[in-house]
Amino acid sequence: MSDGGTDGYVRVRGAREHNLRGVDVDIPRDAFVVFTGVSGSGKSSLAFGTLYAEAQRRYFESVAPYARRLIHQVGAPLVREVAGLPPAVALEQRRSAPTGRSSVGTVTTLSNSLRMLFSRAGRYPAGAERLDSDAFSPNTAAGACPECHGLGTVHRVTEDSLVPDPSLTIREGAIAAWPGAWLGKNLRDIAATLGYDIDRPWRELPREDREWLLFTDEQPVVTVHPVRDAGRIHRPYQGTYQSAKRYVLHTFSDTKSATLRERVRRSLVSADCPGCGGRRLRPEALAVTFAGWDIAQLAALPLERLAEVLGPSTDAPENAAAALARDVVSRIEVLTELGLGYLSADRPTPSLSAGELQRLRLATQLRSGLFGVVYVLDEPSAGLHPADTEALLTVLGRLRAAGNSLFVVEHDMSLVRRSDWVVDVGPGAGEHGGEVLYSGPVPGLAGTEASVTRRYLFDGHGPAGAARRPERSPRRPSGWLSLSGVTRHNLRGLDADVPLGVFTAVTGVSGSGKSTLVSQVLAGLVAERTGG
Repeated sequence: MSDGGTDGYVRVRGAREHNLRGVDVDIPRDAFVVFTGVSGSGKSSLAFGTLYAEAQRRYFESVAPYARRLIHQVGAPLVREVAGLPPAVALEQRRSAPTGRSSVGTVTTLSNSLRMLFSRAGRYPAGAERLDSDAFSPNTAAGACPECHGLGTVHRVTEDSLVPDPSLTIREGAIAAWPGAWLGKNLRDIAATLGYDIDRPWRELPREDREWLLFTDEQPVVTVHPVRDAGRIHRPYQGTYQSAKRYVLHTFSDTKSATLRERVRRSLVSADCPGCGGRRLRPEALAVTFAGWDIAQLAALPLERLAEVLGPSTDAPENAAAALARDVVSRIEVLTELGLGYLSADRPTPSLSAGELQRLRLATQLRSGLFGVVYVLDEPSAGLHPADTEALLTVLGRLRAAGNSLFVVEHDMSLVRRSDWVVDVGPGAGEHGGEVLYSGPVPGLAGTEASVTRRYLFDGHGPAGAARRPERSPRRPSGWLSLSGVTRHNLRGLDADVPLGVFTAVTGVSGSGKSTLVSQVLAGLVAERTGG
């Protein structure tokens, strides 16, 4: 595939990725280009599946073969030729496997700057040795609290958490913490083979039996003769027993499945670590202060407030403290500009929305100082209130002004109108899409009759029949879910009555807490009640 093209355009010929139908298109570099079309039209296949994938393929060709094995690679795209393509960076909404150690601070490298600030300019107790920056990180052996290993919480199990309904028998599922399907049946059969009564209500079993089944560290191996449905072959097998405690703790620690992790989490009793008080660090690191705060206290502040605390230090005479404080504050300014000033540096990334996470990565790229790069973005406006769109456009404009190209998959028409160039893909989804209907300056799309985007982009156009849509009366709620005293992230003692059986929209500016309320609080309650 050609790497030529010095006329300022990326030229794609014969793209057939997914539903693309041999697409030929010319796209300007050093411009804000938006890819539009209905969902499933093929715009992401062109922007990510073809352009970004081809840029990655070329990069991997320059990497030594032994090193390629260590890097996740996207497949080579189905395209005949791509010319004039610069290196590319993708900022997608999808997240990696959730981990309690990933935070706003680690994604944006704010944590690194704070650690350097405390290491070099912190106030140490009299006689204390100066610490390396790693000693201020809960993700290193030098800094992590030895009791909770830097997680800030300790997890344990109790009989009540493992067996919520003691009136049930083991056969009926008394040990709710056990896995479902065949593995749970195997543990039940192994327990029966070991001589435990699986048909007696749990509360009537001898205490020593209950203690052993739930908490033993032993893993005996026995020959099991399973009893299954009539007509099925029953072959004996060697089964290894593991206690409910062992299964829950090992699964919670090791699984990569978010669903399975959430399931076993409901069998845990969690509390702040008694060793560090939930602050994740060793006492030596927590004894060091800056401006009267320890590093855990600063990391827990909203970023806007953190900038206020460090502000006076940036005006001090030129020294390490002033330079490092200015670095932290300048990083926060970009995040605040993107409407993320309400986040704290210690906020875990699994608790963020996809839009928040992508904007964090966007802020990091703005600080990187790269130029001559194509940034491929996936709906950066996702989750943004219309009041915050202008700030996003400002940041995108700064990336472009630095000498970069922006290729953005987007549905927000306000962003499309502000772009330099639009590539409209369609006309429909799936097999009914895959064609570039228009590629050019935004005003020119008005003349493309087949474009669905055109109807929504320009004043005077809208979905057919929208004006004739009949009025309807809202449905009446079938009931109400009352929430009281909800406190999570930026929700503080929230009381709310949520209607049931109706379509309810939860609105608010970016960072107001709507995703926390719906995606975490309400979703968690539903999962808890339904066992899902």
